[in-house]
Amino acid sequence: MGHIINIEQLDLKNGLYTYADYLTWKFEQTVEIIKGKIFPISTPSRKHQEISWSLTLKIGNHFANHPCRAYAAPFDVRLLDKSKSAKANKNIVTVVQPDICIVCDLEKLDDKGCLGAPDLVVEILSPGNSTKEMKTKKQLYEENEIREYWIVDPERECAFQFHLTESGVYSPATIYVKEEVLECVIFPDLKVALEDIFRFN
Repeated sequence: MGHIINIEQLDLKNGLYTYADYLTWKFEQTVEIIKGKIFPISTPSRKHQEISWSLTLKIGNHFANHPCRAYAAPFDVRLLDKSKSAKANKNIVTVVQPDICIVCDLEKLDDKGCLGAPDLVVEILSPGNSTKEMKTKKQLYEENEIREYWIVDPERECAFQFHLTESGVYSPATIYVKEEVLECVIFPDLKVALEDIFRFN
């Protein structure tokens, strides 16, 4: 296949792609690849951006003088297939762009982003991506042993929190509403008052 300059040149329904393919694409549309399948990312709404900015400031400030690093999208997180030990780009079939992530193992970081599981991932729902975040990504992040995962829902003004249990699976969701303070499990001193995050709504 020649140069890919338009997402319509790709087979979104049946095609399987790798991170090596992703690096060659020349179109502006932002996409994620989950187990080889392409998932286009819609342009964030103003509300999404306001919540993302507020969370990024809060979480970023918390980790400013911390050994772990905070990153906000666009930031590529490449997750390795459990059955493949090689780190060649062609063996990577998942690359996602969480809204916010925290990485404590700095050896996972390189010029392209993060290779391996972050410790904390935050995703903010958009009207077109709620199914992906609520099911597909939750399963993906659990399989990759991401220690804690937050899903922030701007429409319902609430957040869902999952953390890995000793058995290696996610806990049932802890649901926080606008009037509550979300308390991080893996970083107990990180607390987010949702009223501050949703104040723009």
